[in-house]
Amino acid sequence: MATVESYLNLINGYLWGWPMLVLLLGTHLFLTIRLRFIQRHIGLAIKLSVTKEKNAAGDVSPFGALSTALAATIGTGNIVGVATAIALGGPGAVLWMWLTGVFGIATKYAEALLAVKYRVKTSSGTMLGGPMYALERGLNAKWLGVVFCIFTTIAAFGIGNTVQANSIASLVKETLNVPVWVSGVILTALTAMVILGGIKSIALACEVLVPFMAIFYIVGYMVILAFNFHFIVPAIVLISKSAFSARAAGGGFIGATVMMAVRYGVARGLFSNESGLGSAPIVAAAAQTKNPVRQALISATGTFWDTVVICAMTGLVLVTSVLKHPAGFEGLNGASLTKMAFSAIPVVGPVVLMVGLFTFVFSTILGWSYYGEKAVEYLLGKKSILPYRIAWVAAVYVGSVQTLSLVWGFADAVNALMAIPNLAAVLLLSPVIVRETRTYLWSGHIDRADETAC
Repeated sequence: MATVESYLNLINGYLWGWPMLVLLLGTHLFLTIRLRFIQRHIGLAIKLSVTKEKNAAGDVSPFGALSTALAATIGTGNIVGVATAIALGGPGAVLWMWLTGVFGIATKYAEALLAVKYRVKTSSGTMLGGPMYALERGLNAKWLGVVFCIFTTIAAFGIGNTVQANSIASLVKETLNVPVWVSGVILTALTAMVILGGIKSIALACEVLVPFMAIFYIVGYMVILAFNFHFIVPAIVLISKSAFSARAAGGGFIGATVMMAVRYGVARGLFSNESGLGSAPIVAAAAQTKNPVRQALISATGTFWDTVVICAMTGLVLVTSVLKHPAGFEGLNGASLTKMAFSAIPVVGPVVLMVGLFTFVFSTILGWSYYGEKAVEYLLGKKSILPYRIAWVAAVYVGSVQTLSLVWGFADAVNALMAIPNLAAVLLLSPVIVRETRTYLWSGHIDRADETAC
């Protein structure tokens, strides 16, 4: 395992070097400018996300699609991922993660728009879409769609399965001394109960789970920040300075280079909000919507809630906690760092962490099971769905008993490989994205039906 980890670290050093960071952040900035700062419509997007669609084609409601995407998006990256970014990249990584989310809203909008624009209806009446169909139908590059699906099928087992199971199993062991295999068995059984019912079962579970976990977590974080009130301003100053200066780290933090802050902030930002990854558009394509722009706006709120709100709050909680108790955090990483930060707050902290992480992990495993399933269906047809679901359930247990560094290293590598073909589709089809946006949003016809829809 040590040899595998060393190779993964070497590969990630290349995959997450300056070329990937420039490609990812460059795409976010390019689309932000081309779409006239689409982020300014976030209020409208939130309103649309809770508005029911009538007489629109699709398999699940817009809120159901958003809930499933949020379930897959809001996961261990929002808790353990932020802690890992801080431990490896310093407190400055929080700012780069946050900026990745702000500008990533434009990319999430764009990829969701393409997913709905190029989705197809099967003989059974269900909708299929995502980057693979945008690549095939929009760019006439089915081979690249196949490449994307191969990476997605593999990536799902990292970002959406083993990493999630590993985080909760490790935390439960450290907190309650429950063996990781016990947590693995319980989580595996719960997963099997839901995903065997398909997208409608998953969406129904997520519609109930996501609002509860988001509200619970945000309220809990506000209480914790109240305990750390006097350290909020110093934490914001430290995060801002550390993002651009290697000498700014201190107060219990290990210094990191600016490159490390950028690398781990952007990498964990992508891991958390998935903007540019091409995953969320797969379920956006199943939504009942009148036109591509409506669902694209709704999908964009996922990045807003995930990174701009929740990751920012997590970063503040962790940095203020370290500043408050600097001696207790030396040498800690991942789940250990998170546990120590939350344990510093009596009663409220451990409860928020345990409940928050479990609900985040479970919902992410459910959402990503659908992404992986649609990718393998594109590659091998419907006959592959049941075997994939069985393999998915088994992987939950495997992830629970593996080491953190191995699992995270694997997830980072396949995430980068998955993002490349999706970003190619978004950039090359940007004229289509602008045209659709002009037709429905800039012209004020957001409620108009798409006459070219399936």
